[in-house]
Amino acid sequence: MLPSQEASKLYHDNYMRNSRAIGVLWAIFTICFAIINVVVFIQPYWIGDSVNTPKPGYFGLFHYCVGNGVANRELTCRGSFTDFSTIPSGAFKAASFFVLLSMVLILGCITCFALFFFCNTATVYKICAWMQLFAAVCLVLACMIFPDGWDSETIRDMCGDKTGKYSLGDCSVRWAYILAIIGILNALILSFLAFVLGNRQNDLLHEELKADNKDFVGTAPSLQSNPVETRANLEGWQPKCIPPSFGPGLPNNSYLARGYKLDENQLRH
Repeated sequence: MLPSQEASKLYHDNYMRNSRAIGVLWAIFTICFAIINVVVFIQPYWIGDSVNTPKPGYFGLFHYCVGNGVANRELTCRGSFTDFSTIPSGAFKAASFFVLLSMVLILGCITCFALFFFCNTATVYKICAWMQLFAAVCLVLACMIFPDGWDSETIRDMCGDKTGKYSLGDCSVRWAYILAIIGILNALILSFLAFVLGNRQNDLLHEELKADNKDFVGTAPSLQSNPVETRANLEGWQPKCIPPSFGPGLPNNSYLARGYKLDENQLRH
């Protein structure tokens, strides 16, 4: 093996070892992001009451629970994603749709992990990267649209008269909203990492092909050189055939090497 081939093989082995480790971490954090997305979609803790709110309660994307007064802590829960008429605001409906779309995209990305066994690795990385990027965009849209529905009558009853679009009044942001923002950052980082891994796989393949071509060109005889040198080089490329032994008393190459012709009588004996 030529030195360039040895260096290329060593570089390839080191890179593959590191890329597998990074790829495993990328897959683990992708699964974590999917869990975050599901929790954000289901849990009704995007905004909630505080000490100064007229009524206790909390709101999610489509499900919410509101009490009858400060003294009465019993909550009445309403809202279902299957029945859009129960969602208190059109902005909440749009935000619910985008979070659901983000969840479908990231679950589809996890399903694409099986393609690593059948398709080109770089192609699968790029498919997952685009899906993660679109999932992040959907979450961004959901987080931006959701506050537009804070002026609905149901939320104003719980949060006070100061409540309006992009203003919560006496209410406060809860952990599910914050988790959605963290999920956006997570998805963007994962998408960037997947693009890097996919492009690096392509670059590595191109480098290997270039190295193989250089080695082949460097060892093959050039037809544009001196005819005498070319003939000498081509002689080295001819296969060396050893003639078989013609009998117990005849060596393999002795007669042929000296240019002797075998007599038919010798061949018979």
